[in-house]
Amino acid sequence: MKTLGKIIVGILVCLVLALLVLRVTGLNPKGRRPGLWLSGDVVTTPVADWSFTDKYPNIMIQTRTWYMIPHSVTINCLSANGQLYLSTAIPAGLQYPHDRNWHANVARDPHARLKIGNQLYDRTLSVVTDPAEKAAVMQAREKKYPQLKVPANGTLVVFHVLDN
Repeated sequence: MKTLGKIIVGILVCLVLALLVLRVTGLNPKGRRPGLWLSGDVVTTPVADWSFTDKYPNIMIQTRTWYMIPHSVTINCLSANGQLYLSTAIPAGLQYPHDRNWHANVARDPHARLKIGNQLYDRTLSVVTDPAEKAAVMQAREKKYPQLKVPANGTLVVFHVLDN
């Protein structure tokens, strides 16, 4: 029994050490593989015009899980009227926010960290419900991502990125 206890304590110590190392170094997502903490330089000043993001095909988002370990993924972003938006297509049969882990995290806690280039921005996300605003974002999305289509019978959820 003492040996089993030592093994369990050893595993827990290794897990804590691994999480501490990842906290310092970050673990950015890559492609479709999710990550943990994002690494980069934190920007604390407000951004008046997000159109600089048009040159980035993908950015990264870090959300807060209920079990206190960050969850980060690679996503698309677009600017419309100088504002930053995130859009995500949801296939038929799935429903926001239960279709993806990061959606559930944002629905529970709208605070997120965005990585654009090597810059980190702590922001708040808000689901766009205004049809006119969503239509403007859809036009910008079609211009930036002409190859991306909303799945048949699927839906598109649009998030407005706001200052904290």
